[in-house]
Amino acid sequence: MITRDIEAFTSVFQQTATDFGPATARAAFLIAPDGFQLAEQSAQDNTYMAAATAFDAQRASQQHRNLHRALSQVVPTICFAGRENTPDALFPNNVFGTAAGRYIVGRMRHEVRQREAERTDIKNFFAQVLGYEEAQLSTQAHPCELTGSLVIDRARGVGYCGLSERCDEEGARLMHQAFGLRATLMFDLAPSEYHTNVILAVLAGRAVVACPEGFANPQVAESIAALYAPHAVLCNAAEHAAFVGNCIAVSDSVVWMSATASGALQPKHRNTLEQAGFQVASVELDAIEAAGGSLRCCVGEIF
Repeated sequence: MITRDIEAFTSVFQQTATDFGPATARAAFLIAPDGFQLAEQSAQDNTYMAAATAFDAQRASQQHRNLHRALSQVVPTICFAGRENTPDALFPNNVFGTAAGRYIVGRMRHEVRQREAERTDIKNFFAQVLGYEEAQLSTQAHPCELTGSLVIDRARGVGYCGLSERCDEEGARLMHQAFGLRATLMFDLAPSEYHTNVILAVLAGRAVVACPEGFANPQVAESIAALYAPHAVLCNAAEHAAFVGNCIAVSDSVVWMSATASGALQPKHRNTLEQAGFQVASVELDAIEAAGGSLRCCVGEIF
């Protein structure tokens, strides 16, 4: 089922078991921020991006290396080299995603990011090393920026897809099929937002972090939060701006977010995550956040 009807989705959710697959990834992949600089095309609809003068390539590279080192202590984590003509490639989860036995290649809105889908080394890694089949979406016309636009509860096999210029309804349908989901809820993002994963995170199928102001209808965020209550965090404006919603659980016991996000996280919300069984861990990523994304954006998951 793919729908905009929150009541219909809620009914299906309440009847869906947590038996779809592992709640967290078995490995992760990154792409180094080589050629890190302002991507002017991406800046057209990413209001989180800083001015070109704020980009510090050396600091971003060091912070990205620290992220790699930190995640590798939790799950096997590999890092592909970046390329000078793809400055946004350090956010690979928008272009490459995985499900059981297959990898998905997304359709990016901007040409500067469409180049990333041509990476034969990454596709060969999935196809030849892991033996995954390809689900190719990058050659069709509808934008569908994978787990940037689509937040997935992997335990239940349900998705939350925010529609914007980065993903339309047909793109949502194509991703729903490619990931093999049981149900997907579609909703409009607020005009200032570009990706769902900046304002929503489902953590190991048992907790949720949502930023209501990032939804065109904030009640949708509240309805999603109710599905995971009492393990639900509804961010205030300061947490929203600090990328608290751009967090990820790559294991059952740790939630990762940037140091900026961790510093903004309210004590009561940290307690909510702890009550759900999560320790909050963080990495300094302020240089990378100048590019309009934070920790979750950097992490590609391998299921």
